[in-house]
Amino acid sequence: MSFEKLDLHPIFNKGGQIESELKRILNNAWAKKLDFIEIIPGKGSGQLKEKVLKFFNQKDIRQKYSRLDVDNKNFGRIFIYFNWNKLE
Repeated sequence: MSFEKLDLHPIFNKGGQIESELKRILNNAWAKKLDFIEIIPGKGSGQLKEKVLKFFNQKDIRQKYSRLDVDNKNFGRIFIYFNWNKLE
């Protein structure tokens, strides 16, 4: 399985940079036809996780992936899955 991981801890308080990094990893997933991406917003207060979920729930972004899962065992992880047969 091919995937990339994005840890948002180093930039948790840099709003504009967070969205740029989310776009970057999404574009990388498309360019490399990754199976999934893992995003680590961390546990904290949950605000960063909400920001990430809001980004991926935008209509134009939602069309670029197949499924979004929140890790039930680790509150601070989000997985974005791609089914290339259905996306292209």
